[in-house]
Amino acid sequence: MSKRDYYEVLGVTKSASEDEIKKAYRKAAIKFHPDKNPGDKEAEDKFKEAAEAYDVLSNPDKKARYDQFGHAANASSASGGGYGGFGGGGFDGGFSMDDIFERFGNIFGGHFGGGFGGGFSGGGGRRSTNRGSDLRVKVTLTLEEVVKGVTKKLKISKNIACDQCGGSGAKDANSYSTCTTCNGNGSVIREVNTIFGRQTAQTVCPTCEGKGKTITAKCTKCNGNGVVRGEEVVEIKIPAGVAAGMQLSVAGKGNAARNGGMNGDLIVVIDEVADKELIRDGNDLLYNLNISIVDAVLGCEVEIPTVGGRAKIKVSAGTEAGRVLRLKGKGVPDVNGYGVGDLLVVIDIYIPSSVSAEEKTALEKLRNSTNFKPKSKSGSKNIFDRLRSYFS
Repeated sequence: MSKRDYYEVLGVTKSASEDEIKKAYRKAAIKFHPDKNPGDKEAEDKFKEAAEAYDVLSNPDKKARYDQFGHAANASSASGGGYGGFGGGGFDGGFSMDDIFERFGNIFGGHFGGGFGGGFSGGGGRRSTNRGSDLRVKVTLTLEEVVKGVTKKLKISKNIACDQCGGSGAKDANSYSTCTTCNGNGSVIREVNTIFGRQTAQTVCPTCEGKGKTITAKCTKCNGNGVVRGEEVVEIKIPAGVAAGMQLSVAGKGNAARNGGMNGDLIVVIDEVADKELIRDGNDLLYNLNISIVDAVLGCEVEIPTVGGRAKIKVSAGTEAGRVLRLKGKGVPDVNGYGVGDLLVVIDIYIPSSVSAEEKTALEKLRNSTNFKPKSKSGSKNIFDRLRSYFS
């Protein structure tokens, strides 16, 4: 099923202020909150949908990319972890209710999440709050790679889990003791004021960060951090039609978290190398074709570059400078899957700066020919009108 427009989900317009977006999300979250709709799968889906919409529209950068590229943020995949989207944070990557509560609890004065009545997703209060930092890399693509899509393998220098302790930070399996704060439960119970009144909330233990145990002897290689510097080869599938400035987020491929927490994400920023012959204009490609006066008058067959090859086209007799020939479907695919652009061939006529005596004599004869006298064609468009009709 196709995604709904984020503005439609929250019931706001594109011109809505940050405060209006926040109020709209709060209203939707209260309406579809699982505590008010126990066992209602549809309400839970709408609750998650509203959170996803707010995640994008409340962030100026993500909102700007969404306004330009739509749901391209969610139309991708990657080896070793799904994309969080071009916007850098969709919920398609498997975020749970606890993720939403943890991420947007401040909208409700800090008492929205933590897992009401013991938490969602099977006692999320035990889940570690550690998270590795995100990494950002730039990937430069050729025009052919943009048009066809490409899989890139990147060697990333980053924090990785310590191979000696397996990321735990402990010297060995016996180097732990039960956490005295939570008595090994990994979570603590407290009463908080929520939008539904005073309730009991189960939250991650601040001392052991959800593990239920603390380290008594540190790993000698990572000094108890659970991470060391290293490298990882990450395979990234980049879809066709991306453009410079777009971002892809590869979940879990950023820096490893200390002591076995959640890895950060890898943010891939797209850049493009300018092609030597073809110019990109959105999803269309432009090519400037220079022909001689003779070819323009008599017509000709010429070879032009296309993405990944060449093609022959016919230029009809009497072709004027500024005429645009359209090769349908030979442009760039739309990243959202809405068709493919065209290759537009703009005709230019080459005028030599000097001629030989023989050429000059021939041209002088043509100058006096009635057929070579400029004529005004009724109803015909000039070069500017023709170009405007193609690019407006």
